[in-house]
Amino acid sequence: MNKKIWLSLARMTGHEQGFINEAFDTNWVVPLGPNVNGFEQDLELYLNENVHVVALSSGTAAIHLGLLQLGVGPGDEVICQSFTFVASANPIRYLGASPVFIDSEIETWNMSPDLLRIAIKDRIKLTGKKPKAIIPVHLYGMPARMDEIMAIANEYGIPVLEDAAEALGSEYKGRKCGTFGKFACLSFNGNKMITTSGGGALICRTEEEAETTLYYATQARDDTHYYQHSNIGYNYRMSNICAGIGRGQMIEVEQFVSRRRAIHDFYMKELSLIDGITVFDNPSSDFNSNHWLTCILIDSEVTGFTNKDLFLKMKEENIETRPLWKAMHMQPVFEDAPFYGDGTSSDLFRKGLCLPSGASLSDWDLRRVVGVIKDLARYNAPIRSSSKIEKEIGVS
Repeated sequence: MNKKIWLSLARMTGHEQGFINEAFDTNWVVPLGPNVNGFEQDLELYLNENVHVVALSSGTAAIHLGLLQLGVGPGDEVICQSFTFVASANPIRYLGASPVFIDSEIETWNMSPDLLRIAIKDRIKLTGKKPKAIIPVHLYGMPARMDEIMAIANEYGIPVLEDAAEALGSEYKGRKCGTFGKFACLSFNGNKMITTSGGGALICRTEEEAETTLYYATQARDDTHYYQHSNIGYNYRMSNICAGIGRGQMIEVEQFVSRRRAIHDFYMKELSLIDGITVFDNPSSDFNSNHWLTCILIDSEVTGFTNKDLFLKMKEENIETRPLWKAMHMQPVFEDAPFYGDGTSSDLFRKGLCLPSGASLSDWDLRRVVGVIKDLARYNAPIRSSSKIEKEIGVS
C-alpha cells in the first residue's frame, strides 16, 4: 500500500526538544513556568497589536472563558457562525445560554454581514433584548469580513469574540486575525498551523482581562495564603511542557504559513483547469489566508463525480481527506436553535472537500493527491459508496 498522506499532520522543527528538556531539567512540568510565559510573549510579538495572550488547554477553553468575561449566562443568546466546528458553539451551552446561528456568504464561507444584521434586528424584536455576543469564525484560515461585522457589532453595542482557531498568520487588510474583537481564541491542536500537541489561547485587549482569564483558568483561587474560592473556576491552564513545544514551533511559524500558502498555490495551478472543480481562494487583496486547509468545491453535474466519490477514491489510495464542516444548524444537538440562512453552508457541505495541506507534505505527496483527482476527472468514473462509508463521512 502507498504511504499514508495525512490531512494536516504536525511538523516538528527540532527546536521543540530544547525547550522541553529545559522544562524537565528544571522540574517545571506543571501548568505554569518559563515556557508558558515565553510562549505567551512570542504570540503577543507575532500578533503585533498590543494584545495580551493567555495560554490555555484548548481553543474551546478560550472561547468559554471569553464568553464568561462577556457576562454570558442563562437566558442569554449568542450569535454564532453556523458553518464551523462544534467547538465554536458548545461553550455557549456550557454557560446556559442559547446559540443563534448565522449562515455564510459565498466568497469567504464565513458569517454573512447581511444575515447578521437581519438576525440582530429579529432577536431584539422577538426577545426584547439584544444578543450578548457575536462569534465570527475565520474558517479554514480565511478571514471573515471583519470591517462589516465589527461595524454592525459596534452599531448595536454587541461585543465580538473572534474564533481564530484556524487562522494564526492570516490577515485581513494587513491586520492579523484574532486582533479585531474584544476577545479572540487560537488553537494549537495537532493539526493546526502550530501545535503544542493540544492547547489554545485567549487573546485579550487589556492586562486586566488577561489576569481575569488566568484567575478563572486556575480554579478561581482568591488571593489569600490559604485556599479560598469566591467563584467557580476551571482547570484550563497550559502546561510548561506543552508550551515548550509551542515555543519551538513559533521559531518556524512564518515558514509554516509560507509552506501552507505554497501548497495552496500548487493546488490552484494544478486543479484550476479541471472543469467543475473550484479551489477556495482569497476573494480579493484584502484577504490573506494562511490556507490552513485547501478546500475544493465539486460540481458533480460537470465532473461526473461527487465529493463523496472523491473521498472514497482518496481513501482507497491511502490519502486522508475530509468533508467540509456540517453546519451547526444541521446538527441534531442544535436542532432547536434559531437559524438565519439562505442555504449557502448546506450547499458547501454537499459539494466540498478538504485536501491534504500540512506543512510536512512533500511535493511528491501533493502530486499524488492531484493525480487522483485528475484520474477521476479523466475517466469520469464515480465510485459506488457503501452505507458504512456514507455514515462515516456524515452524508446520506
